[in-house]
Amino acid sequence: MDAAFVGHVHALRLALTDPRFDACAVTGALSVQAGAREALDKAVATEGAHGSGPYADRLAAAVEAAGTAVQRPELGSLVAAVPADADERAEASAAVAAVDEEAVRLRSAVKSRDGFFTTFCISPYSRYIARWCARRGLTPNQVTTASLITALIAAGCAATGERWGYVAAGVLLIVSFVLDCTDGQLARYSLQYSTMGAWLDATFDRAKEYSFYAGLALGAARNGDDVWGLALGAMILMTCRHVVDFSFNEANHDATANTSPTAALSDRLDSVGWTVWVRRMIILPIGERWAMIAVLTAFTTPRIVFYALIVGCAFGALYTTAGRVLRSLTRKARRTDRAAQALADLADSGPLAELQARLLRGRAGSFGSVHVAALGTVLMAGAALYLPFGDPRLVAVAVIYAMTAGLAGAAPLGGALDWLIPPLFRAAEYVTVLALAAKADVPGALPAAFGLIAAVAYHHYDTVYRIRGGTGAPPHWLVRTIGGHEGRVLLTTVLAAVLVDRASDFPVALTALAVFVALVVLVESIRFWVSSGAPAVHDEGEPA
Repeated sequence: MDAAFVGHVHALRLALTDPRFDACAVTGALSVQAGAREALDKAVATEGAHGSGPYADRLAAAVEAAGTAVQRPELGSLVAAVPADADERAEASAAVAAVDEEAVRLRSAVKSRDGFFTTFCISPYSRYIARWCARRGLTPNQVTTASLITALIAAGCAATGERWGYVAAGVLLIVSFVLDCTDGQLARYSLQYSTMGAWLDATFDRAKEYSFYAGLALGAARNGDDVWGLALGAMILMTCRHVVDFSFNEANHDATANTSPTAALSDRLDSVGWTVWVRRMIILPIGERWAMIAVLTAFTTPRIVFYALIVGCAFGALYTTAGRVLRSLTRKARRTDRAAQALADLADSGPLAELQARLLRGRAGSFGSVHVAALGTVLMAGAALYLPFGDPRLVAVAVIYAMTAGLAGAAPLGGALDWLIPPLFRAAEYVTVLALAAKADVPGALPAAFGLIAAVAYHHYDTVYRIRGGTGAPPHWLVRTIGGHEGRVLLTTVLAAVLVDRASDFPVALTALAVFVALVVLVESIRFWVSSGAPAVHDEGEPA
């Protein structure tokens, strides 16, 4: 840091203490992590680090010229300057005094883009909870864990099946969500970012929501109402909708242009403030969703909660998917090889599909990948819903589905709508498991199916966050070990056919499969996210 630096302390925090970047700088200050140390040594030794201007700024320019990216945080109204004379120093000091640094820091702790409920009902006070936590030395990971524990207690209260339990569950769910917002705000307020924190936040969100669904289903069962099928349906809808979001974003992550008229219309609507909030609310984001679940849990029944969830999530999924289909059909940007690989990784195809793809490689140009995937999904899901439990014809359909999975992945996924392939495969697998568990019509089948899909869904979310972090998909051995989507579908149909005369054993088989998948996926996931190669998730708050 330059000895003549004049500015806000938080400007220095942004430059010197953010652990997410190898190199970070503001005027008069530069920090480097181990990954940029070699570039810094070279910068010091080059002529580029000598000349006019603050020494730290010359070093930063030389480090960047050597090929290492230097993060320069947006300061907004914060000041960072190296005055050249007394007049400039007085001017900079006056600018520092004119800005309430703490207010800026609190505002910057809140995400710039969030849902209506979170923005207006949670963030106005949760930022102060974040500051309270920071001043007492609490870490974001501790707050994240507290949010999970609170949600699990809420699920336990819902599982009582009593009205007091439902009311307590609703209140605790809101408290859990407040803490869920606070952990990210605390990370941004105190710049306590970590790869472990990113993983915990993403993982615990799913654990909280699915645990609460299970709690509601257990509570309903105590009152003689079996809603496990609805709970599973809500989880499937939510997961498939998220896969649509992830897949579309990855397909267009590094697109060179977006000439879509639909995107242009969306940009124009963004200039009309109220439409922004309406469009954010109608897709039922996590804040609105948890608020709805909490209120309905407290005042109605689990069945009504799940009906509302399914209707709301279905509408949100249709709305977002339709808009993205229109954008994809009307845009002229070319999909990159990186995007095509990300879609292939998100497809989660296993050894059966890989073998089929190898056999067809070089001869798959005439096939439309998304059309083949859609056909396979409709055949598989339709047969699972139509044929009776244990019908051997379903095994034959599962074999055809595995072949379509290989055919869909035989060519690079560069088509305009190929981002639909991962959500189509998710729908085929999840609906097949749900249909078989429901048609088995034996106690424990649907809860076992719930556990299996939860374990598989965790694997799919884990894949997304690895790709987002730039480290690629999980290792191939993991995908092969758990069979890929087509292998699990085939195995589930075979189990149903083998156990058709002993349907009471089907829940045991599903439970064993769920435990196996969960153990393999969790062990590898934990190993990866605690390793030094795990990515940091960049989650910026609002610029000051």
